[in-house]
Amino acid sequence: MQDELIARAKAWLAEDPDAETREELAKLVDAEDVTELAARFAGTLQFGTAGLRGELGAGPMRMNRSVVIRAAAGLAAYLKARGETGGLVVIGYDARHKSADFARDTAAVMTGAGLRAAVLPRPLPTPVLAYAIRHLGAVAGVEVTASHNPPRDNGYKVYLGDGSQIVPPADAEIAAEIDAVRALADVPRPESGWEILDEGVLDAYLARTDAVLAAGSPRTARTVYTPMHGVGKDVLLAAFARAGFPEPVLVAEQAEPDPDFPTVAFPNPEEPGAMDLAFAQARASGPDIIVANDPDADRCAVAVPAGGDWRMLRGDEVGALLAEHLVRRGARGTFAESIVSSSLLGRIAEGAGLPYEETLTGFKWIARVDGLRYGYEEALGYCVDPEGVRDKDGITAALLITELASELKEQGRTLLDLLDDLAVAHGLHATDQLSVRVEDLAVIADAMRRLREQPPTELAGLAITKAEDLSEGTELLPPTDGLRYTLDGARVIVRPSGTEPKLKCYLEVVVPVGTHADLPTGHAKAAELLATIKRDLSTAAGI
Repeated sequence: MQDELIARAKAWLAEDPDAETREELAKLVDAEDVTELAARFAGTLQFGTAGLRGELGAGPMRMNRSVVIRAAAGLAAYLKARGETGGLVVIGYDARHKSADFARDTAAVMTGAGLRAAVLPRPLPTPVLAYAIRHLGAVAGVEVTASHNPPRDNGYKVYLGDGSQIVPPADAEIAAEIDAVRALADVPRPESGWEILDEGVLDAYLARTDAVLAAGSPRTARTVYTPMHGVGKDVLLAAFARAGFPEPVLVAEQAEPDPDFPTVAFPNPEEPGAMDLAFAQARASGPDIIVANDPDADRCAVAVPAGGDWRMLRGDEVGALLAEHLVRRGARGTFAESIVSSSLLGRIAEGAGLPYEETLTGFKWIARVDGLRYGYEEALGYCVDPEGVRDKDGITAALLITELASELKEQGRTLLDLLDDLAVAHGLHATDQLSVRVEDLAVIADAMRRLREQPPTELAGLAITKAEDLSEGTELLPPTDGLRYTLDGARVIVRPSGTEPKLKCYLEVVVPVGTHADLPTGHAKAAELLATIKRDLSTAAGI
């Protein structure tokens, strides 16, 4: 066993094109560190509908140049098998460790395979890549990013020519082509031949961002902004300047790209502590709202003054606010969200006489809804201009929420006031999440098995009126690993995260409120119900 492991490591070492990972792996081989080698050679990093994502390092279970070259070769083979020889592949990348290397390797592999490759001019937000695919008429796109994962991670996200992320069966078909790649020496990788795009593609994206705002709308709301050490700053500031908003006050400590993300444990606005510096800046400068992007700027977080301090809005709250804003502006088309997001969007769409659809989790599904006008997901993702970007876009979402805040400001009102109006009109929809990060993925599998074998019959004293195992699919949804419980006045969904080692449980309660005066009681009741559901579900799942 040990000899075989060492032999596999040496074979990998012999073809690794990266001096850094070669040195790392050579040290492990010399030390005969069987435990670490076993972890790195336990299989291969699996290519799925999120593409690839994992920890940087040497070996097939890590993100590195060898793994990326194989992934690019598999994608190239997939495209050529579909008659796309000579087609354009656009490649974007963020500012994480190795991102530029992975982008360059991808361009070389595409060029060597007879495809045309074009690389964005520098680290830019993921939405710019999603826009560029359709703008340039590409047959596919690749974004090198691990989004809001920890600093040690990187990833590889694949889009096809419609500008949407891949969905089954494309993921499995690309994975099969990756598996068919034998020696790296067999993959042609010329030193040149691809295009480095100029600023024109970014200028076209920025011109498109203007379209999300209403002509002549108020642009007075003042913002504090953090790009969370990522690549959003320059693009967001340019978009805000074009729109005529006051220049955002930056959170200086987090303003410039830094792949080590030194001020946050996890560079995700949803994580505890991630927004502390933004709150501190807001207390000092007194803006109307705080806006944050995650590191690749496809997500947008919003915080508002509340009770003498600042409070993060939940993704579901921002999702409802943007929907109501678009409805009031006369938007037509389908409103869509994932099954883990608040059912309030359906009520808003129904009230406006607009089509509404639920999809599986992820913008790869939301973006494919026919006639999509607006889509969102509770994890801070919003698609407000699907004709321009068929993916979540934290830049245009920031513009739209700041426009709404400006309109309300002119009326002497706030985003919280509008949320109260929505609660009175449609019921108070309160959401929460029970999220468990694990070291051992078996903990997640055990929890899912336990819930399937011994499903709860009630939570917080509310009877479960319908229990669905989503792995079997439903009339409207393809199969996915998840469980959905419908209760009287509540809903719970349990699923493993697709991108992180987490078990995620999404909770929603709906409390009727007759008038604004009933809201404090309604909020208290909702909070109590959510806390009790969370406790009971945790017990049922054994987590």
